[in-house]
Amino acid sequence: MSLTIVTVPCLQDNYAYLARDEATGQTALIDAPEAAPILAALAERGWGLDQILITHHHGDHIDGVAEIREQTGARVVGAAADAHRLPPLDMQVSEGDHVAIGETEGVVLDVSGHTVGHIAYHFPGAKAAFTADSLMCLGCGRVFEGTMPMMWESLSKLAALPADTLIHSGHEYTAANARFALTVEPGNDRLQARAKYIDETRAAGRPTVPVTLSEELATNPFLRASQPELKAAVGMSDAPDAQVFAEVRTRKDNF
Repeated sequence: MSLTIVTVPCLQDNYAYLARDEATGQTALIDAPEAAPILAALAERGWGLDQILITHHHGDHIDGVAEIREQTGARVVGAAADAHRLPPLDMQVSEGDHVAIGETEGVVLDVSGHTVGHIAYHFPGAKAAFTADSLMCLGCGRVFEGTMPMMWESLSKLAALPADTLIHSGHEYTAANARFALTVEPGNDRLQARAKYIDETRAAGRPTVPVTLSEELATNPFLRASQPELKAAVGMSDAPDAQVFAEVRTRKDNF
């Protein structure tokens, strides 16, 4: 099982993803911030579109759904818990449910926190996860609707995926996230090297996503709230993991 994944920049700093199953030619879109660049990416490759997989209800992830559905006839998949504020769904899913792009099977993860009802899609055979605004490159989504413990639980769930999983997140926030991460763990050598690489990548106009989970585990302060070195860095060596996460997230909110 393998997917060809295309990163499609949208709006000012969003990403959508086209995922095509090589065995069948079936193609899915993960999130639809706006229609034009996604339809252009499909046309450029001569691809049809079979499904739109939605992660959460925010407009910068769903505003293109109606036009893309009209143009392509794609069926729309989204969270049952979020169905009341999503575009009309052809399939409602919850944690543990399976989705498929052709022969490539995936599983739905509830990653509530940024919003309640936010889901991610993990395709183990393709070593790919689409995490939108839950786990981001060197960051995580602001906790708008959920609670800090809820967000930490969601990030912990994603952190438990295989380390070679490629994380496809919803925004190009990585350079700003790196600047903040360095204020939390300035002595993290791997983070320093990554921050330099990110600056070079963005200067060349290239996306910083996707990225391996192993790289996130080594450098993302939000995933590292359970690590003794990060706890020591924020002066909370004896605090519970969720409390440390809340401190780091609060610092980011005020950064």
